[in-house]
Amino acid sequence: MSKSENDFRFKRIMVGMDGSSDSVLAFRYAVSRVKNTDDLLILCTVMSERHENVFQSLEPSFVYGESDDAVKYLNKYKKFAEKQGVKHVKLVLDEGESAGEVIIKDVIPHVEPDLLIIGSKSKKGIAKRFGSQAAYMAKYANIPVMIVR
Repeated sequence: MSKSENDFRFKRIMVGMDGSSDSVLAFRYAVSRVKNTDDLLILCTVMSERHENVFQSLEPSFVYGESDDAVKYLNKYKKFAEKQGVKHVKLVLDEGESAGEVIIKDVIPHVEPDLLIIGSKSKKGIAKRFGSQAAYMAKYANIPVMIVR
């Protein structure tokens, strides 16, 4: 069975944003794919139920404590994407103890992206307790996952 080229075109690309340098690389890659098209770029971050970003402990230089700060963070990247020629940007902010689980079980079913792009950077310290979020998402997502580093 042969598929047409359009069957493999991703039109709803979601990027997991956690403030790490690898998530910024994932974002920049997504922008390069989406700019000057009518495709949708979805920027997503997950905060713990205590309103701390789950990845905060993974990236000491990236700290925000309230959802307003998370929205400002996502808006900063939205503005950058729009300046690069991305026409459609959606922001998604969710809560949960495990970012990977929240993205797989809650965000993807509701937002319905057809590609997830995430950073791969391995972290130190308390992050070991969380395991590899990228590996979890790649294993359990029901859509293609691109891991950038």
